[in-house]
Amino acid sequence: MEKAVEKAERHTEMERSANAEEELFFKRISEQQRKLYVIAFSYLRREADALEAVQEASCRAWIKRKKLNNPDMFSSWLVRIVINCCMDELRRRKRAFPTAEIEERHAEEMRSNERIDLERAFGRMKPKYRHAVMLKYYHGMTSAEIAKVLGKPEGTIKTWLREGLKQLRTLL
Repeated sequence: MEKAVEKAERHTEMERSANAEEELFFKRISEQQRKLYVIAFSYLRREADALEAVQEASCRAWIKRKKLNNPDMFSSWLVRIVINCCMDELRRRKRAFPTAEIEERHAEEMRSNERIDLERAFGRMKPKYRHAVMLKYYHGMTSAEIAKVLGKPEGTIKTWLREGLKQLRTLL
């Protein structure tokens, strides 16, 4: 009888611990939500897609939470997951191209202004350069922060920024 009570108490304690872990995890995500949304929107350019990417990233992060070795890296780890979700969505868009989007893009192409030209140039950049430039100039991250997010040395990020800006100049 005593063993059954101990087992029930351990089970209850494990449930409390699991609930506390879940609450803490999603509290930390909610603190980052705005930042994650802005990053997703800068990649996807649609509110619904950006919201979906943030939600997908939250799910992926929850599933892979045990793989995060350093809790101090939580923010950059989340940003990386959001970027990966955005890149997945952009790859999906390339495969499926609805006719309504073709008409919409055709109308956009007829208008020419600096913002559209910049968007087109970003689309033609190498992805590694685009990531670095976007995080630096759209989101105000430092080279060190970008290095954490992308998992590369800071010197590499500085090179990517320089090369990315060079590419933008030639594309514009």
